[in-house]
Order: sequence, then C-alpha cells, then structure tokens
Amino acid sequence: MPPKPKKSKSKAKSIALPVPEPVPDASSSSNSDSDSDSDSDSDSQTSGSDSGSVFDSGSESDNEFEDQGSDSDDDSLPPPPVDSGESDDDSLQVIESHYTGATSTSASAQAPASSSSSSLNININQSKLPQYDPTHVRITSLNRELEVTQRPNAQKVAVETLHIDDLSSDDSDGEGTGNRTGKVPLHWYDEFDHVGYTVDGGKKKRGISGKDGEGGEDALDRAIKGSDGKNRWTVRDEVNDVDVELTLEQRELIRRIQSGAFAHSAHDANPDYISYFSGVDLQISGLSSTQPSKESFLPESKYSKLKTRRLLQLLKDGKIDMDYLEGKKKTMSEPRKNRTSDQPFQLWHGDEEDELGLRKGPQHVQAPKVPPPGHAESYNPPEEYLPSEEDLKNWEALDENDRPYGALIPQKFNNLRTVGAYKHSVKERFERCLDLYLAPRMIKKRLNIDPESLVPKLPSPQDLKPFPNVKSVEFGDDKMRKSVCRAISVCPSGEFLASGGEDGIVRIFDVQTTKCVREWDMNKVVTNSKLVENEDGEAGEKPPSSVIISALEYNPNPSHHVLLVSVGKSVVLINTGTGSTPDKELTDALLDKAKMGGGALNAKAEKACKWKSCKGGEGVGGGPVACIELNALTKSARFHKRGDYFVTVTEKQAGASSVLIHQLSKGTTQQPFSKAKGEAQLAAFHPSKPFLFVASQNYVRVYHLIKQQLVKRLVANVRMISSLDVHHSGDHLVVGSLDRRMIWFDLDLGEMPYKTLKYHEKAIRGVRFHQRYPLMGSCSDDGNVHIFHSMVYSDLMRNPLVIPVKVLRDAHKITKKIGVLDMVFHPKMPWVFTCGADGVIHMFTDV
Repeated sequence: MPPKPKKSKSKAKSIALPVPEPVPDASSSSNSDSDSDSDSDSDSQTSGSDSGSVFDSGSESDNEFEDQGSDSDDDSLPPPPVDSGESDDDSLQVIESHYTGATSTSASAQAPASSSSSSLNININQSKLPQYDPTHVRITSLNRELEVTQRPNAQKVAVETLHIDDLSSDDSDGEGTGNRTGKVPLHWYDEFDHVGYTVDGGKKKRGISGKDGEGGEDALDRAIKGSDGKNRWTVRDEVNDVDVELTLEQRELIRRIQSGAFAHSAHDANPDYISYFSGVDLQISGLSSTQPSKESFLPESKYSKLKTRRLLQLLKDGKIDMDYLEGKKKTMSEPRKNRTSDQPFQLWHGDEEDELGLRKGPQHVQAPKVPPPGHAESYNPPEEYLPSEEDLKNWEALDENDRPYGALIPQKFNNLRTVGAYKHSVKERFERCLDLYLAPRMIKKRLNIDPESLVPKLPSPQDLKPFPNVKSVEFGDDKMRKSVCRAISVCPSGEFLASGGEDGIVRIFDVQTTKCVREWDMNKVVTNSKLVENEDGEAGEKPPSSVIISALEYNPNPSHHVLLVSVGKSVVLINTGTGSTPDKELTDALLDKAKMGGGALNAKAEKACKWKSCKGGEGVGGGPVACIELNALTKSARFHKRGDYFVTVTEKQAGASSVLIHQLSKGTTQQPFSKAKGEAQLAAFHPSKPFLFVASQNYVRVYHLIKQQLVKRLVANVRMISSLDVHHSGDHLVVGSLDRRMIWFDLDLGEMPYKTLKYHEKAIRGVRFHQRYPLMGSCSDDGNVHIFHSMVYSDLMRNPLVIPVKVLRDAHKITKKIGVLDMVFHPKMPWVFTCGADGVIHMFTDV
C-alpha cells in the first residue's frame, strides 16, 4: 500500500503551461450545442478566482516549463486513484494525450468540487475534459505520474517511449545542410540574407520568417502563434533559422523533469552493492590485516625458519614442486611451460646479441678467451720442445716476458699422477685479472654484408638500346691504307663524311654509297708547308707530302657548308659545295669577307695570324676559300654551335697567342689572353653561354668571354689531357687523357671530377658525346672503342647515369703502337664513325 499523502495546508501554486483546446470527437460533435451552456457554467465555476493567476504572472508565462512546487513544505501529492481495471493500453493512451493535447474518450481528468479541498481524485474513464485550471493541471499531471508509474506495465511504457529513437543516427545533420558557423555571433549576419554557411561552403539562407522587425516573425508573434495549441511542441532554432518540433522522447524527458522524477525511467537510484574485493587468496596475494613481526625481517629469524620448514614439508608431501618454488609457475594447477626432455629445442635463438644491447647500464664486454695450451704445456711434450741446459741458462738471463714460454719450463713426466702443482698458477691468474681490469676493450661489431649487394644494380644493356654494336660499312681505298687517318667529321645532315690524315688530303665521302665525292690536296694550298720542324726542333725543309692534317670539323650550322681543316701551321676554310642552291648562296655570303683576306682586331692578333685568300674555292665543286697562317703548328680547331666563330690552338711556342678566336662572317681574329697559363692543348666553346673551355696538361679553365675573367678551374688529376668534349646541355664536360682515364665533370657540383672511368688499356685518343641520343664514346690506342649510356636528367636532384653498354673490340689494327685516333657520332642516328692508324674509316650501326 502506498503511503497516505498529507493534506495541503495552503493553496497549490499554479503554473503557466499552454493547454491545447480539446478536439471534439465525432460522437460528441452532435451534442456540442446542447452542452455549450453547461460547459460555460462549469468553466466559470471551475476557474473561480484562480483563472487570472496564469495570465497575471507576467514574464513567467514565457517559460513553458516552470518548476512545480507548493508554498509550504507540507504540500503533498493526493492519493493515487484506484485502478479501474482498464488495460495496459490506457496508460500509453494517457501519455500520448498529454503530449498531443487531443481529447481522449477513455481518459480525462475531473476537477475537484471545491477549490479549498486538498484531496483530488482523477477519473480516467470520464468522457468529458474539464475547463482549464492551473491547479487542476498541476495536480492532474502529478496524479497521472503516480498512476502511470504504479501500473504493472508503466515502466515498460516509459522505457519504450524513451527508446523510440534508439535506432536513429547520432548525426542530426547527415546531409550537411545545417549551419556550420560554430560560435560566431548571429548578429554578425543581420545585414545579410543568410545566417551562415553549410558544410560545403554554401550560404545558409534565412527561413520564411525572415529577420525580426523586417516583415518577419518576432518572438511575440511566435508566442501568440503557439498559444493556440497546434504549435505547442515547436521550438525555434536560431542558428539554422528553422522551427524544430520536439520528438516524443524529448517530450517524455520534459514531462519527467517537470514531475520531479529522474529523466530516464530506467535509472536506478539505489542499486545493489557489488562486492568487488572478494575471493582473494591471502596467501598468494600477500594481503592480510595482520602485520608481520619485526623478527620476520631478519635473515636468520625464527619466522624464516618456520617458513622454510613449512615449504620443505609441502615439498615432501608433494603439494608443491621446485617449479613453484623457483617461480616458473604461479600456481600448482598451472602446467609447466618448459619442454619435456624428449622434445627437441633450440639452444640459441639468434637474438642473444639483441638482448644484450637492450640491457640497461654499461654494456657487458665478454672477456677474451685464454689460448689453448700447446705442445710445450703437455706433460709429455716432444723432444724438440724440451730445453737443454744451455737453453735454461739463456732463459734465466732473459726476462719472463721475453722467454719463449714465459715462466713455464717444459718438462716430461711418465704419467699424469707424477705431475705436481704449477707454482706460477696464482701469479698468472692474478696477472690475467689485472689485464682484464686495466686493459680497455670494446665490442667491435662485424658487418655481415654481401659484397654483391654493394654493387649497384645496373639495367640490362638490352633495355638501353639503341647504341652501335656491329661494324657495318668501311670507307677507304688502297691509297688511304698507306697513310694514317687522324681526323674525321660528319656534316649536320649526316649525308657526308670528311676525313684527313698524314698524307695532307681532305676527302668527302657519301655515307650511303661510301663513294668519295670530293678531294683536295692541302699541300698545294698551304704556302708555308715547307717550313716545318724536324725531330731536333729546328726549322728545315721537307717535301710537301709531310704536311699533316691534325684536326678537321664541319660547320655545325646546317645552312653553312664549310669545312675547317687544321694543317701544319695553317687553318684552311673549305667550301664543300654539297648544299642546295639557297645554302650555297648563304655559304658564299658567309665566306665573302674571308675571301677578301680578312684581318685582325688588334696589334697582338696581327702578329699571331695572317689571313690569305685562296683561288679556286668558287663554283659548283667548291674548294679552299681562305687560309689563316699561324706562328706555330696547330693542335685543334673547333667551331661554335652557331657556326660563325671558331677557336684554334697552337703549340706552346706561340705563347699567349696560342689560343685565338676567329669570326667567319667578318674575317677577323682576336687574341683573348695576354698571358699564357700553362701549355694549351685543346679549346671548345660552351653551346649556349659565352664561356670558353681551355684545357692544359692537367687543368681545364673556364673563362667568361664578355666579363673577361676566370670562372672556374677544373682539376683533372691526369698526366696529359688528349681530348675534350662538351655535352649539348652545357652542364657536363668529359676529358680523355693519355694515362687511360676518362674524367666526367659536372659543372654544377664543383671543381673536382664527378666520375673517373678507366676501361681502356692504353692511351685515350678521343671522347665524344652524341648530340641527340644519351650516348658517349671513347677510343684508344688499344684498338677498342667503348660505348656508354650517358643519361643526363633535367632534374637537378638526380645524378647523371653512366653505364658501359658495348665494347667494339679490334675496331682498327694497331700500327706502330697506335690504334684508333678519332671517333665521331652520326648527328641523327645511333651510329659511330672511327678512324685509325690503318688508314681506314669504319661505321658501326645498331642492329
């Protein structure tokens, strides 16, 4: 039986709650006119003097959920009504009618007959809903709470109501259309037509209500709109500017909070006590309320003896074993973890060194092992180990450390029983302990690295094709075989090949047919060909056939069909006459100043060279056009990439004028240096910048021609530089030497070589880059030609890739210890041309 509620000593306080108007049913609509008079009378009698308490409450009327209470502490709830025997569905129907405000025919509240009476009864089966009264509303809500909670299925109904949305998502804005402005004040958007932004960055438009004071609804309009009962459970979301209707679960929480109950019906305010500290074995865990005596802390105390005696008795009775005493298992019921003797197991797991490294403190260093005893320590050593009397006398004069066996004197015994104690054993053991204590030692980790893993994995040569690998064509005749071919060059179109040798004849071959189409004898062109140096270094006369062509190069401009030939002390310009009609006109215009004799830009250049015109270079067949006479024998001649300038290098007798720069279009010469730094061997232009590379015997100097200053000095670390070539990008340089080395310089890295390649067995005579393919080649006196895959990347973070891909062995016969003298790549195809001491030119192609 529930306790009897106390009578109220004062009038209950009213609350301001919007009460929806009753919605008549179909059965009661016909009698609405007849009951209107009675309803009006009952309204006036029921409300009485309390009808104005709600509307006179002022600002408290805006608060829909005011705390319900009484004026005194003696106010109590009326007794719950007697169950009328209705079904469990009535309780759910009462809750739903409380939320929706609809009139129910099976559940209604009856106001008390007298306003002064504190005991109220609620008749759920009453068909008519009384008029609005604050006291009636509060008491009806409280009685309904007691009635619902005391029904058999009330707890189930409340739980079902609170768990309606349990299966819904926690994300209230799954589509992302809500306002995502966060804690930004809303008044910042008063001047805009939106209130924020969605998750996608779109504007969150305002609702139909608009702004307050600008034709939209304000707070007062919404309060009046909600007083009719239709929008009773609708609240305003100011952030998203929308009206949100409370769900059934939210209404139930509000109702329970109003009635003073817990928010959730499944909450248990007085749960049963659970004993978490139970079932602990005090002997194993060590938890005990008794304090150990002071004697138990002594090692030989009475307590220790008793404990030891007890453990021995348990061990004797078989209740415990040694694994339990040694801590290998915590309880006797736990099986032994160690393997049985009949099962194999590993003695070493391989991670012993790792375990030593993980130990804290100083690292343990294993003591060095004592060397095993030799034959001298044996009790029955061989005769050659036994010392003689003379040896014993000599050993006594020596220090123990200098003796062959230290303090030990080898002796021979018949058996082990006759061997006595070693008198120096204590001393030697003490000295070993001193050595271990005083001598520093450390662990030296050995690197178990496979040598093959250190070698970089190079790609297969088949993946780096195309590159020349087969000898395909041979140029030359019997007359050429009697001389030595020293220089070759290919025209920019790749149609013609020019060659020159010790016979002083320049020949031009058709690459497709191997036919010689042009031929000029330089002995007839050079006027000072008789003045050459003999073997003793003195000037003398020699026959014209001794004029040697040391260098030869085509003009790199495809429109200029000019051949530059370095012969003796002169440089000859030849109009090849192999171009088309427009190209011939451009070539004649380029050589117009050279035909007139040219000149020098300064007095130093006038002393170093002299321009002369040659007759017979005009016409369809072409020929020599001009000749530049120098002060010494020429070593090399190179064109600039644009084809207007070329540089010549002569012997060291010329001094500072050994390096001269000539301009073909103006027919002029200039001397860039006033002093000679070393003996110049070769010179070449940078393909795109005003740089000049001058190679001496050991260094390569880079000069800026406009600023007239030294930019960089490259250290080759070789005995004698024999050849030089610049990559078409201008950032890389390759140098060949007579000591079999090929040096690769990366101009962006520094002055030292990037890579040194040593593949040849004899002196290197020429090195070349391909102008189109990532190929590089070198030729040597050993008769071989090496082809390399030389990829230069535009990414500055990647180093050049240099891989040897092919060795063209026995490319030429070795004559008088001279093999291949020059090589040049085809400008458009992955082919290479070579010439050597045998006087023959070979072409290698890719197959």
